[in-house]
Amino acid sequence: MAATAEGAHPRGVAVEKRHEGAAAEKPRRVVVEGDKAQRIVEAMRRSVARRGTAGSTFDHVAREAGVSRGLLHYYFGTKEQLLVEAVRRDCELRMELLEQQLTGVRTAEAFIGLMAQNLQETVREDPEFVTLMFELFTLSRRNADIAVEYAELMRRTRTQVADMLATAQQEGVVRLHAEPDTVAEVLFALADGFALRMLTEPERDFEATVQAGIVCARALLAD
Repeated sequence: MAATAEGAHPRGVAVEKRHEGAAAEKPRRVVVEGDKAQRIVEAMRRSVARRGTAGSTFDHVAREAGVSRGLLHYYFGTKEQLLVEAVRRDCELRMELLEQQLTGVRTAEAFIGLMAQNLQETVREDPEFVTLMFELFTLSRRNADIAVEYAELMRRTRTQVADMLATAQQEGVVRLHAEPDTVAEVLFALADGFALRMLTEPERDFEATVQAGIVCARALLAD
């Protein structure tokens, strides 16, 4: 979650639609586009934030999204898969926005400051996203299929941030003290820990903690 950005909203959701029988047939990806997709994903986000995954039934989500329960079953199959798709789409949009924001960054301090700012804004203004991530992690510990999906999502976002770091190093913006993939992993670990603690104690002032985290990041990204 190190690379989070404010204001990302789903535009469309790609899902794998599996056919019964024909074991050799590969699942196809179906795209739910536009306003309907956004309503479904946003309804799932709100429901999980309020009720958790266990309490977020298709009936709740369909009613809040203004769509039929059958539509959710057709596209997603299970509420767990809907949660995966909601998180995946959210992460994709946040990665896109972060990459755009980093385009004009010219110093390591600005690079680190932007990522720290995005983390704080996400926890403060979109805590539902952080809750979704932790719900999906918890679910992945009990569901082998979701564990595979979650691990792939983590790998993809880590690779995206690692690519941004490698580009920044090539452009002379940062000087990495470890491989890009390793630095990205450490940044995510820092951000995940901060996000968990910030949500747990929302009234506490975490400014000094964030500044200490920036010092840690600076040791990996700057001279």
